[in-house]
Amino acid sequence: MTGRDPGESHRTATPLELLFDLTFVVAFGTAADQLAHYLAEDHIRTSLLGFSFVAFAISWAWINFSWFASAYDTDDWVFRLLTLLQMVGVLVLALGIADVFASIDEGAYVDNGVMVAGYVVMRVAMVAQWTRAARQDPARRRVAMTYVVTILVAQAGWVALAIAKTSVGTMFAWAAVLILIELGGPFLAERRKGGTPWHPHHIAERYGLMVIIALGEAILGTIAALGAIVGPEGEGWSVEAAVVGVAGVSLTFGMWWIYFVMPGGEILTRRRERSFGWGYGHIPLFASVVAAGAGLHVAAYLVEGKTELDVLDTLLTTAIPVAIYVVGLFLLYAYLTQATDPFHFLLMGMSAAVFGAAVAMAAAGVSIEWCLLVLSLVPWITVVGYELVGHRHNAQVLAELDDY
Repeated sequence: MTGRDPGESHRTATPLELLFDLTFVVAFGTAADQLAHYLAEDHIRTSLLGFSFVAFAISWAWINFSWFASAYDTDDWVFRLLTLLQMVGVLVLALGIADVFASIDEGAYVDNGVMVAGYVVMRVAMVAQWTRAARQDPARRRVAMTYVVTILVAQAGWVALAIAKTSVGTMFAWAAVLILIELGGPFLAERRKGGTPWHPHHIAERYGLMVIIALGEAILGTIAALGAIVGPEGEGWSVEAAVVGVAGVSLTFGMWWIYFVMPGGEILTRRRERSFGWGYGHIPLFASVVAAGAGLHVAAYLVEGKTELDVLDTLLTTAIPVAIYVVGLFLLYAYLTQATDPFHFLLMGMSAAVFGAAVAMAAAGVSIEWCLLVLSLVPWITVVGYELVGHRHNAQVLAELDDY
């Protein structure tokens, strides 16, 4: 374990990494189900606090593994067994998600004990990986030990917080401190201690695969909405069912398309120092994609008559995450390229107009399926803009980086 070559050609995700990612399908799916349930009951505080906390925990667990694997994946039996242990930890974390939401809803304290136990399992494996790297890669021993120390300090804090069972407000105040330690550890190791040999194209591919996994929740939400219409208690196949199917798939496909126009690997190859803003910036991006899928599930609750929300509120459960996703992508692109394209403001303005039209329709009492169909056009504004004009801007940005 002396570190992979960051310039290795044809470096791609391994079958083990893809298997590891499957555990996050379960974790994100559980988080989306809980979010949809509490949104449908109009428990907004529980929904926002619970989902924000859980989405960060899930995303951070994946980020910890993926960056380490990009730098030190030996794919030997030790690495594989420690990855297996981490997969077990992710599943334990997923089992604790419902407890977090329920305890926040009750308001006494945040019951995150099972989630913390899942993290303990994962971090036993992660510390073992970094300790192994410290021993076998002497040149980067300080980097590896920085990761070991910050992981242990942060985890000790989470365990203490789980045992203390403080009030919801106190818990989230201390959680903010621990999250700063979590985020600061990699920054200190990579920027102050010499860094690790992570592979730019590999890590960009890994993030793209995680976006696809998150988009799976939008497909599941679409199926849930379709099932509510055509199922035993629904009206059967109809124009409305077709509209819901087209809206859900179109929205998912548009969100996928606009993500993969961003030349992450190419720019990170040339500007490795931009990795932190890009990597951490994906955390709200992952969360917004999963939340959009949960919103489509809320639409299913509306069709079934199992929600406290009206059409407008139901639409907003999908529309707000979609807006966060689209704006987040533009911000991420601007950060990564360190360039401002006036055409992007036009695209965002047109996207906002379509977004506003969908919201206005819902406010006027138009049925949810037609509102979702209009909302699904939001990412396609950017798709069309990129295919007509934006691809030239991409080529220009990359050319300027080569000339710099």
